Amino acid sequence: MRPSDEILRSTNEVATITDDMGRTLTVKRPTALHTLRLFKAAGPELAQNEPWLAIASLACSVQSIDDVPVPMPTNEQQIEAIVQKLGDQGLEAIGRLLEQGDTGLAGVDHLGNLPGTPS
Repeated sequence: MRPSDEILRSTNEVATITDDMGRTLTVKRPTALHTLRLFKAAGPELAQNEPWLAIASLACSVQSIDDVPVPMPTNEQQIEAIVQKLGDQGLEAIGRLLEQGDTGLAGVDHLGNLPGTPS
């Protein structure tokens, strides 16, 4: 496999988890472009608010809820709508998934910052 093939494969990794409400959540590994778009949607102030950004990053990694696609938000209101839809149960399930090293999504614990970026 060529290095470029490995990069493309890793950016397309998805995993599925069921939350405590029985919903099936499909989560995709965030890419640099995904993170950049999240910062743009959040705006300059919220992009610097680490607690807010951590929750928004979890929410924005969701690709679908019960096979219903969740598009990448383009503004703060859309991010908040996804967070509201997921609720505590959905966000906790996504957090558990991203903490696991065997999901194929290992290394996603830096959702808000790239590795090596000082916090």
